[in-house]
Amino acid sequence: MKTILFVCSGNSCRSQMAEGFGKYLAEGKFSIQSAGIFPPGIHPMTIQTMKEAGIDISDHDSTMLSRDMIDKCDYFITLCGSARDKCKPMLYDVKHIHWDIENPDILYTSEEDRRREFTRIRDDIKKLVENLFRQIEKGER
Repeated sequence: MKTILFVCSGNSCRSQMAEGFGKYLAEGKFSIQSAGIFPPGIHPMTIQTMKEAGIDISDHDSTMLSRDMIDKCDYFITLCGSARDKCKPMLYDVKHIHWDIENPDILYTSEEDRRREFTRIRDDIKKLVENLFRQIEKGER
């Protein structure tokens, strides 16, 4: 079974969303994991936003990325520039894909704006994961 590893700086928002959608959409066809360079824990709004999409990630852990995780995956997906710049697969058979996704956990003028951005980022990530699976199934990745 192919392993897909989603990585961002904290493993608190973007990579957690990607893992949640990945597990839901893969239907057991892939092993899905996520990790971060400096994991502070999962952002509560990440859990809430994913729950609104029908996916419960409340049992996920914020995981520290390891070299072993990178070397054992088939697809290494970075979701931010920090992860892309600090971590690279060493093995040639690991496919590195980069998605430059904004961090939804930045300063906003209101809680409503923050919620809106988490939802927008979540929806963007869902489309990217769906497209990734289509490309893999067609042999394009």
